[in-house]
Parts: sequence; C-alpha cells; structure tokens
Amino acid sequence: MEKNKKLILILFAVAFVFGIISVFLSPLRIWDETVYSNLGYGLSQNPLDYSFANNGWSDFIPSGDRAYAWPNAGFRAPLLPFLLSILYLLRLDFLIIFFIPFVGALIVVSVYAFGKRLFNEKVGIYSAILLILLPLHIIYTGKILTGILSTFLVLLAFISFWKGYEDGEKKYKILFGFFLALALLARYTTLWILPIFFVYLFIRNKSLKFLKDKHLLIAIGVFFLTLLPWFVYGIFTYGNPLGAFIHGAKAASYWGGVQPWYFFFQYSWQMFSIVGLVFIVSLIYILFKKEFVKKEIYLLLVWVVFFLGMAMFMPHKEDRFLLLIAPPICLLTGFFISKFKKYNKIILIGVILLLSFSLFSQFYATYKDSYTDTNLCFLEANKFLKNVADNSLVITDESPVVYYYTKKETGFYPNPWDLQSLESLVKNNYQNREVYIFFTDYDMPLDQEKNIKTKEDLDSNFEIVFECSKEEGLSTIYAYKDNL
Repeated sequence: MEKNKKLILILFAVAFVFGIISVFLSPLRIWDETVYSNLGYGLSQNPLDYSFANNGWSDFIPSGDRAYAWPNAGFRAPLLPFLLSILYLLRLDFLIIFFIPFVGALIVVSVYAFGKRLFNEKVGIYSAILLILLPLHIIYTGKILTGILSTFLVLLAFISFWKGYEDGEKKYKILFGFFLALALLARYTTLWILPIFFVYLFIRNKSLKFLKDKHLLIAIGVFFLTLLPWFVYGIFTYGNPLGAFIHGAKAASYWGGVQPWYFFFQYSWQMFSIVGLVFIVSLIYILFKKEFVKKEIYLLLVWVVFFLGMAMFMPHKEDRFLLLIAPPICLLTGFFISKFKKYNKIILIGVILLLSFSLFSQFYATYKDSYTDTNLCFLEANKFLKNVADNSLVITDESPVVYYYTKKETGFYPNPWDLQSLESLVKNNYQNREVYIFFTDYDMPLDQEKNIKTKEDLDSNFEIVFECSKEEGLSTIYAYKDNL
C-alpha cells in the first residue's frame, strides 16, 4: 500500500510539474482563457448573473436571433467559470493559472487507477506514463480552457460506470450519472459521450434488459437533477430549458471556419506523437487476437471510435476536441505494450524517448511562438492601462483579454472601421471619465490595408499616451480629447 501511494504521488507530481511548465510557455492568456476567467470574476461579484450585460467586457457574439445574441453567455459551458469564481471569492485568483495543471495531474492518476482496475497495475502505470508525456494533454494543461476539466469528469464517469455496472458497487451506479452531468456542464461536446454507455450495455447484454436496472434509472434521474439549475437558466434566459445547449451549437457554427474530415489525422503526430502510431498497431493486434470480445477492450474501443467519428463529422475542428479520447488511447496503447512480456520495458523506453522528444520540441516551439515582440508589447500596453483611472473606458478589439489584464471597462471598435462612428461611440461613453483607444498589431496586423488606415486615422486625431514599438511588435494607446 505504501509503495502504491508513492507511485501515485510521483505520477501526480511529474504531471503537475509538466503542466506548470506548459503554463509559462506563453506570457499571454489567449481569448478563450480570458473569457472563462472573466466569467468567473463576474460570478464572484454576482453568482446569479451569467451574462455579458453588466461586466464591462464582452465575448464575440454575432447579431442574429435575439435570444442567441448579446448579452447571453449560455453558449459557454458554465462549470469552469463557477469553479474559478470560488477562487476569486476567496481572493486566491493567483492560483487560477495552476487549477487546470492540477486537474490534468488528477487525470493521470485516474488513468493509472482505471488501467489497474480494467487490466492490471502494469497497464495502469504504462498508460499513465504515456499520458504524462502526451503533447496534446500536457500542452492544454497549461491553458484555462474546458477540455482538461471535462476530460477529468468524463473519466470519473467511466470509472464510476465500470465500478457500478461491472463490479456491482451500487453507489457508483448513481455517481456515474452525477459525474456525467458535471462533464456536460464543463463542456457541451460531452453530449457525444452519452450514447457510448448505452451502446456498451446493449453489446454486453445483447438486449435492452439493462433498462430495467433501477439504479440506472436513478442515475439518469441524478443526471437530469444535476442539470436542473442549467435548465432553469435556459428557461429564464432563452425561454427554453435547452436554450444554453442550442446557443452552444449555434456558436460552434460561426467560429473557426470549416476543416476537412481528415483534420485530426493530418495533425495526429503533433497531438499524439509516437503514441498515435503505436495505437494503430494496437488496434491491428486487438483485431487479430480477437481481444475486442473482452468487455474492457470494447468499452474503450467504442469510446474512441464513436467520439472520433462525431468529431470528424463536425464542420469545425480543433486538436483540443480529442482531449476526451486521450485516456482510452493511452489505455489501449499501454495494454498493447504490456503484451510484449519479454520486451515491454524496452518498447516502453523507446516510446518514452520519442514522446519526450516530441513534447519538449513542442515546448520549445510554443515558447518561441509566444514570446514575440507583438505579445510582449501587447502586455506592456495592458500594464499601462491597468494603472489608469478605475472608471476609464478602453476601446479595443480584444475586449476579454484587455479586461482580464486591466479590469477596465471595454468597448469594441466600429465594424467596419469608420472615424465618425468611433467619435460617436467615444462621446456617448465620455461621461466625466478617461477614454483610451487601444491599437495593437496583436489583433490588427499592419500588413492589412484596412488596419493601416485605422492607424493613420488614430494618429491624426488622437493623442498618443503610450507606445511600445519593437522590431516586430506595436501597441499604441491614444487618449480621447473632446476636440474632434
């Protein structure tokens, strides 16, 4: 038992350290990170106001259907902001950047525990080691995003499901519904996970008799009961209990563009490195040896195949969408490596070396791409704005990011750009307070003609009060004077 505790602590500590390294690979929190943090800050001020109405900043929400436009924030899954609000409330917000690395380390420990329960301790250890070094997992443990949190909760749902419906531990049959609901509140794409459990039970029972299990019915009840507050939010905000989920689906259609079906295969090495290749070989082994007839194997296979199919079907794709299948991929790969009884350690060492090379290469590339003149100038400008009068207004196209660093009220540039529209916007908000206009090539690159024109108009009509100009970066802040 003592040895087991030490192993868990070592796995957790190494994963947590790598997560912290990932946090500091960039000096700047990206848009989505600041959105979730700002929502958390707003909830710490008013836990009943989950919107952009009274917070002094806004996410990007195209106009359209009135119910699914500004200021409704339901398209952003709420669990992460509510958890972060606790840290803000306790004045521990300096810990926010370490929260996701902590959860990421818990995932590694959970994969070890799940692998040990499904197979044996060796598979658990191998799988956890693979996940510790998996580029997709570690890179995103450094970001304040929902993927890692939802992966952890989905993993707890699978562990509870197995303990409940295979090992017969009744309380876990019910906890399964609770964790699954939390995972959905953490990230809406967890909806793609829901059918997997029913498919598995149908395959196992070769019938629908499992629906007679009263504990499964209780778990379903707990699932909906946990979601009840969000259904109520949907009714009050959208006039529909499913309004927030519908808004999430609509939001996915206007962000990020459309990627080809093979997107995830195209970037598989970047995401999974050598694990992706070994996983494919493990699938061949599983088919050849007919290992798929084993319950633990086909549960993991259904998890990977069904979720990957849904992700490929969606128009918009990002690498982080596959975080939810990183655990079963590592578990199946760890299982495969363990089958080479004589050579499993040699194979594992080879995989570890290649994984380590890939991970640290991505560390370097991310660091190099993040510590740029543009990003550093942008941060310096935000430091300046942080020290201006508390009631100042900042006109910017990076509203959530600027608000995150300054806690100053923000407004967006006119779109399309027009000097008179800007003047009108500024005058309407110039109520005995300072107004600043923030131009930065962080979001307005000067290789575009429209941005050059914007810069020329600002230079000609406003006073420059701060400028950071480096070789490849520019951030300028203008003060509004009522003399246009």
